[in-house]
Amino acid sequence: MIESRNLILAIVLSVGILFAFEFLYRTDAPPPPPAGQQGTTEMTQGQTGDGGAPPAPTAQAPGSAVSPPAPPGGGLVPSPTNARADTLEATPRVVINTPRLHGSINLIGGRIDDLTLADYRQTLDPDSPEIVLLSPTGAQNAFFANVGWVVAGGAEAMPMPGPQTQWTADGGSLTTDSPVTLSWDNGAGLRFTRTLTVDENYLFSVTQRVENTGNTPATLYPYGLIARHGTPEVTGFFILHEGLLGVFDGTLKEVDYDELQETADISQGTTGGWLGITDKYWLAALVPDPEQTVDTRFTHRLVDNRDVYQTDFRGGGMTIVPGGQISSVTRLFAGAKEVRLLDGYSEAFNIEGFDRAIDFGWFYFLTKPIFYFMIYINDHVGNFGIAILLLTVAIKVAFFPLANKSYRAMSQMKKLQPEMVKLRERFGDDRTRLNQEMMALYKREKVSPASGCLPMLIQIPVFFALYKVLFVTIEMRHAPFFGWIQDLSAPDPTTLFNLFGLIPWQPPEILLIGIWPLIMGASMFLQQRLNPQPPDPLQAKIFLALPFIFTIMLARFPAGLVIYWAWNNVLSILQQWVIMRRMGAKV
Repeated sequence: MIESRNLILAIVLSVGILFAFEFLYRTDAPPPPPAGQQGTTEMTQGQTGDGGAPPAPTAQAPGSAVSPPAPPGGGLVPSPTNARADTLEATPRVVINTPRLHGSINLIGGRIDDLTLADYRQTLDPDSPEIVLLSPTGAQNAFFANVGWVVAGGAEAMPMPGPQTQWTADGGSLTTDSPVTLSWDNGAGLRFTRTLTVDENYLFSVTQRVENTGNTPATLYPYGLIARHGTPEVTGFFILHEGLLGVFDGTLKEVDYDELQETADISQGTTGGWLGITDKYWLAALVPDPEQTVDTRFTHRLVDNRDVYQTDFRGGGMTIVPGGQISSVTRLFAGAKEVRLLDGYSEAFNIEGFDRAIDFGWFYFLTKPIFYFMIYINDHVGNFGIAILLLTVAIKVAFFPLANKSYRAMSQMKKLQPEMVKLRERFGDDRTRLNQEMMALYKREKVSPASGCLPMLIQIPVFFALYKVLFVTIEMRHAPFFGWIQDLSAPDPTTLFNLFGLIPWQPPEILLIGIWPLIMGASMFLQQRLNPQPPDPLQAKIFLALPFIFTIMLARFPAGLVIYWAWNNVLSILQQWVIMRRMGAKV
């Protein structure tokens, strides 16, 4: 049938346009580096190839333009055979202990390279290990952050702290109430200190100071970096960004791991914003001083055939005179991407676009309000599954007039189906005459085939936005519903092919079709039966197969998404059934 075919075509095109837009949006060419910043660079003292090389300026006169950061080169390689615990025990450390974070700071290099999230476990078992976010060099998947200073001219100009520098701490533990200060003297007139504080959530503040006790001035450049060894497995495809990202001069920049492997180096300057590396639910991000202009960089290098990714920034030169001191403040976020927390940090510390670390997608202007509405509902009902159901009802109410128009048009089309079958039987061999007679029938009965399609197309952005909310937000992770659904972000754990657990057999993944996917498929089948049926036998078979295809496709999707889809179908069936009864269409 024409209207059914148009509806399917419109939805397919909408999906294609959305995915194409997001693909092009993420793979656009990086902007060229600022003028005068394409020269070569030198490495500073103590740098290694473990992804922890600080960005170094070239030797030049104080106050002149600074070249882009230098890439890391050959050196330490993480060994997959080294246990994380053994690596931690091999170095002197300051303990990190807060209500939401556990870990330590490595006094060799002064890195924050050991961090686990106290509120989040690896599985539903409350006794399972905490989520590991940061790990030290030598562990299988090193992931760490550091800050520091570099000097024009490198080691020849002035000894500087590097990855092998051993710092001295004034305390053994960093807590929300007890800051820690690390210190190191270069023996050439400069004394370096780093004072670290951490709040009750996931934000570290690092205040760096340098005192000049010598007789000559020095110009230093503050930097910060986050390095990751190995390419993590990503799960979002085009739906979700996982990789390097940041907000530069108010614009979000996302770079996938495979894209950076091809580009190797992406540099640009910015005033304000932030930069980091994100997973689906977790984020490590640096926040430079929002008032200062900094040079930023995303890099990828192979170190002994192992991928090393790094994002870093370098600030402008700061001259320290004899007897004087300079300072710089950098913030590090390392934790879960909770939207209300990110919004709070953005407002409190003037971090532009910090909420964009959560991939709300193209329909950001819809996705975030929908998410906040769902959070509001959950705050009152205490169950995200119930919140999904009530949110779906609210969306249905909002689109009630449009849906009514669509279902009324479908009911009118269904009433005309016998007449349309007669026209096909009469003019089936003459396609031109058939279309003319069908259009005349529509005009005579005052029916528009497009009126059943357009209202549904208008709702597509809202459906995509809700889909994003359910897929990317950490609040859905390990959130229970009722019964066997104990994690709305995971697929339905039951399956038809072992009689939902009665048979002690684990089917292959393609056969893992649980109760909720079956409910969704059944609801889709019932809704389809209410719609006008295509008189064309081939189209009828395609429509008949769609519920089965979608059941198999969505079986391994998060349970929250499948519950939403099934509940939305049920509400649509009820609404359509009532309208068809009132209009006298055969149900």
